[in-house]
Amino acid sequence: MKIPPRTLSLLMAAGLLVTALQGCTPVVVGGAAVATAEVVHDRRTAGTIIEDQAIELKAYRAIHKDRELASQSHISVTSYNMNVLLTGETPTEELRQRAAEIVRRIPKVRRVYNELAVAGPSSLTSRSNDALITAKVKLALFKIKGLEGFDPTRVKVVTERGNVYLMGLLTHREADAVAEAARRVSGVQRVIKLFEYID
Repeated sequence: MKIPPRTLSLLMAAGLLVTALQGCTPVVVGGAAVATAEVVHDRRTAGTIIEDQAIELKAYRAIHKDRELASQSHISVTSYNMNVLLTGETPTEELRQRAAEIVRRIPKVRRVYNELAVAGPSSLTSRSNDALITAKVKLALFKIKGLEGFDPTRVKVVTERGNVYLMGLLTHREADAVAEAARRVSGVQRVIKLFEYID
């Protein structure tokens, strides 16, 4: 499939923006790489950040051990404060439930948000559009005003089929402002708040 030059340029710009917004120089802590900026600004402990990375890796490995599930599905795993979000597509409800059960069995997983759609795998165009929406939402968070001490890098943004999932440790006021900013981004179909509140 040939991607038009304009679409390719947008995808490259989105990729660079997402990379730029995700952090700085990696530093090794306890054998795992953690971005320095992430540790400084994140409300999670360094240990929890490392645990989230380990949970994601274990989840991908466990899902790929199930050949039927892995061969028929497109599954993304996001762990934040040991709460796991599953997004993507799988062809049957049975496989959808199986994916969630596999992830629930991983040590230290506190909760699984199973947002897998029962559908065929999304197209490259759809995934590229989702990446662009994620980049635009992250950029919009930097424009939020009037919240003293608010740091937009504390918000995890995941987009699937135009649905934007927001994760993080925030106050109610911060969460409302973040959700409102995300809703205003073009292309966003729905905003789903999966925050944990600290107030």
